[in-house]
Amino acid sequence: MSRFPSLQIHPGRSLGFLILGASLHDVLSRLKAQPHLYPTIDVSYSPTQPLVAPVILNLPANGFRLRFDGPDQRLRLIEILDFGKTQLSYKNIDLVKLPEENTTTAAGPSQHGPIFRHVYNRLMGPTFPGEYLAPEDTTDKHTGLYVLSYPGIAFTFPLQHSAWSPDADFVSLLSSTAAAPAKSLAIFNGASWHEARKDLFTRPCPHPRSLALSMKGKEYQPDEIELAIIFGGGVVELSRRSSSPFRIVLGETTPQDLVAELGPPDAIYRKNDHRLSIHKPRRREQRASHGSYGASPAKSEDFLDTDHSSAHTTTDDSDAEEDTDQRDDDPSQSTAKCFYNYFHHGFDVFISYPSGPSPHFPNSNALAHPPTTNRAMDRLVATKVILHGNVPGSYPFNRHRRSQWMIDPDAAGTSNILDSETSFTTLSNELRNVWKGTYGSNHAEKATQNAIVLDRDWGDSPGSSYEVLEGWEDGEQTQKRGSSTQEGSGSGTTQIFGFPGMLFEVLKNDVVSCLTIY
Repeated sequence: MSRFPSLQIHPGRSLGFLILGASLHDVLSRLKAQPHLYPTIDVSYSPTQPLVAPVILNLPANGFRLRFDGPDQRLRLIEILDFGKTQLSYKNIDLVKLPEENTTTAAGPSQHGPIFRHVYNRLMGPTFPGEYLAPEDTTDKHTGLYVLSYPGIAFTFPLQHSAWSPDADFVSLLSSTAAAPAKSLAIFNGASWHEARKDLFTRPCPHPRSLALSMKGKEYQPDEIELAIIFGGGVVELSRRSSSPFRIVLGETTPQDLVAELGPPDAIYRKNDHRLSIHKPRRREQRASHGSYGASPAKSEDFLDTDHSSAHTTTDDSDAEEDTDQRDDDPSQSTAKCFYNYFHHGFDVFISYPSGPSPHFPNSNALAHPPTTNRAMDRLVATKVILHGNVPGSYPFNRHRRSQWMIDPDAAGTSNILDSETSFTTLSNELRNVWKGTYGSNHAEKATQNAIVLDRDWGDSPGSSYEVLEGWEDGEQTQKRGSSTQEGSGSGTTQIFGFPGMLFEVLKNDVVSCLTIY
């Protein structure tokens, strides 16, 4: 029995279970769950622009590389770089026949790819002429590359530059001794590689982010979330791939509503950490200054506990407001509070007893989303939504799928789009203008610019290792970083900024790692 992993090629769709359009979270979790098959996974990303530049998974022991777009983190390109480390087949025909025993190493190419005649006569059949790439002024100035494209798949053949002629028949040319076996293979969404590469990382994906939805099993799978739209007043609308939108209204949406619309949570986490309770102002002091947004939300008692899920982000946990004082002292009531962790959707929902109404944007029409007048204060409801960015290099990377969100411009009264890809500097400037004049004093308004600093290096270090790649395309300025880095390196330091109804966890590169709606 062969010791090589075996994967079927489906042009324009997948390599085995690796389906184009799948989320980085799903793919990386699936690969890490099979260390005997995929022993080495290198993650490459831009530390300065992690949401703009592509994220790359390189599997040197398996001979292939996966590229994901930065904003949505969806698989866009599958590349086979070494045909000798995975048994590849198309319609049950092997691309290359590998030996029974795996005698290759992870260093360097170990097996030539399929020859042109095998591709053209047995695997794919006839196609249109491809594209010739002349040799660059690098190590080999005598060999160019010929890219032969089919819908959804392309082969790259090394070709002697002296043999190339634009008038030559490409079939005769690639069948001659001037051409070598295929050097690489690419699987993509498009009619040809020449057409697909123009908008490879931005074109709409035909397949879902969820591998479970793509595989179409018999078990029911909830529809995936495309975008979370924030309207203020505790209203978060979840735009879905196929179903109608679902609105979470804080203080009203019940756990039963969540399960019916989103499916059961992947995990339930009960809060138990109150290490930051020293920052919590007393409720009597809050009542004395109530009537404006005078206190920085980042320093209220609702948001400073450090555990809210397995991701351990500080921008989310909460005790209830003054009407729940006695409940907090009752252990049975306290254990009822919990987080519904939806790792595959990219967010968590905090379940507790309802408190006061969530703040509306000053310029919004509060009547557009009127609260229920007869709120039951003794039943558990959703009181917070925590949207995770899954930013490469951040402490909770790959614990949730990336959740994209947008602040509704009509509700906020902004002319610019504010979303999950917007830098926090821009977000902060825009939101300060939105809330300008609503604070009780200048001192209170300036307090929103203060941040609580969280140093995650003091806790458990991340279990994954990353390849921090500044020049991701050219491979320049690369450094390794992983769980063996020295304590206090600063990789886990984030800042918490608050605005009424929203709390942002911000990384050093000005990227929002997590947004809490309360």
